[in-house]
Amino acid sequence: MGNRNSPHRKRDDRNSPHRKRDNPEQGRPHNNIPISPHNPAAPAYPKPSSSKSPTGPQQVKGRILGRPLEDVRSQYSIGKELGRGQFGVTYICTHRQTLQKYACKSIAIRKLKRNDDIEKVRMEVKIMQHLTGKPNIVEFKGAYEDRRSVNLVMELCAGGELFERIIAKGHYSERAAASLFRTIVKVVHTCHSMGVLHRDLKPENFLFVSKDEDSPLKAIDFGLSVFFKPGKPHFPFLLLLKGMQAIVSLSNFYYI
Repeated sequence: MGNRNSPHRKRDDRNSPHRKRDNPEQGRPHNNIPISPHNPAAPAYPKPSSSKSPTGPQQVKGRILGRPLEDVRSQYSIGKELGRGQFGVTYICTHRQTLQKYACKSIAIRKLKRNDDIEKVRMEVKIMQHLTGKPNIVEFKGAYEDRRSVNLVMELCAGGELFERIIAKGHYSERAAASLFRTIVKVVHTCHSMGVLHRDLKPENFLFVSKDEDSPLKAIDFGLSVFFKPGKPHFPFLLLLKGMQAIVSLSNFYYI
């Protein structure tokens, strides 16, 4: 055994004032990031980018609406077809919890081949959200996009088109026609006061809420609608005015 008091024993210099002390910052983690031995101020690996999503599955966004993909069938059951147009088909749908019936306009994404077509769908959703709740305009419930289609859920107007009722009745009295026309003009006024041009006003785009004779009339199909700034005439609107002036001129000339 060695002699603890031997003068040749190597002494413990931990408490010696001449002992070279370690750099207190060297090798010490900073915010749990290891320090580079070459540059103590720099981390050994870069911090994760803030653009990266946190741990967990990332939601895939649709290319049309820019929202997370969601199947409309998760909330609604799809029923019979109500009608079809250039890009989509309208079905009756039923909310799975409330059993309330609505209309679902399903637009096939494969048919949206041009950027202009995609922008029209986006615009339609924005305008319906903007106008929903206004009198005599179909109420918008929500938009859903999956990998095959964009689905717009809205109020169900089960009374049929104004066009169909005109054909069925054969003719309207002046008072009844004036009442219908007053409703249409109110819709136009509402749209214009909120900076919207419908651009596709016709009897087929007005639906009755029910089959009742005095059923409310509502405007639908905002697929061609656009926003505009009040005070700045929209070019297609100017063309429409010119066309109407030409019709009035012909009518006056031929007394029709």
